[in-house]
Amino acid sequence: MQLEGKVAVVTGAARGLGRAYAEAVALVGASVLAWDLNPCDETVGAIRAAGGVADAAAIDITDFDSCQAVAERALACFGRIDVLINNAALYGGLKGARFEQLEEAQWDAVMAVNVKGVWNACRAVVQPMRDSGGGSIINIASLAAVFGLPYGLDYVASKAAVIGMTRGMARELGRDKIRVNAIAPSAVMTEGTEEFFGEKFEKAKQVIASGQIIPRNLETADVTGTVLYLASDASAMVTGQTHMVDGGSWFL
Repeated sequence: MQLEGKVAVVTGAARGLGRAYAEAVALVGASVLAWDLNPCDETVGAIRAAGGVADAAAIDITDFDSCQAVAERALACFGRIDVLINNAALYGGLKGARFEQLEEAQWDAVMAVNVKGVWNACRAVVQPMRDSGGGSIINIASLAAVFGLPYGLDYVASKAAVIGMTRGMARELGRDKIRVNAIAPSAVMTEGTEEFFGEKFEKAKQVIASGQIIPRNLETADVTGTVLYLASDASAMVTGQTHMVDGGSWFL
């Protein structure tokens, strides 16, 4: 699954899964634009050290003007955009609570980043994809959206919205040869997941793994293969789908 000559944008690329996605697509030949509100120096440095091509831009995913500006920068640098990996999301620092006790400010922030941010990033890249004859949008959802994770309704609702947007955009963009798919991973062992579960992290790892047909916790490498498949021409006739990467804990 080669991506030679392709240009891939990865949002939320400063660390964790976003960084893993960026390094994975670069390894098979894509030029990478790492977008994040936080500095992506380590991500870009790792890609360049491995012989890849990468650039970074600071972006506020909740602001369409910011998204459009960095998309224009990507076009100026690389001339095209072929792949969008919509990974940016609020997750690690969220405070869990019963749904009626969630803080309204946190709810609004989650919806702004996890839902509106996905929409903004797609809006910013869709015309460049049309201009280059098509592309692949990969939205990162979550097992939480279909399992119904308790004490995190804001996150659950936002990732369910990502699945819905994926299906709607796939129907709109098929004639433009732009494929839109989602990936819904279980909890992947990243800094964000450890922050999310806090002092319950070790117990959560055990519970999650025991509920899977393949009873081990997911690492970043377990998800990047699905990203590469969806980014490449190997999935040329796949669109509107949500791909569960969860060790067999849920069948969609």
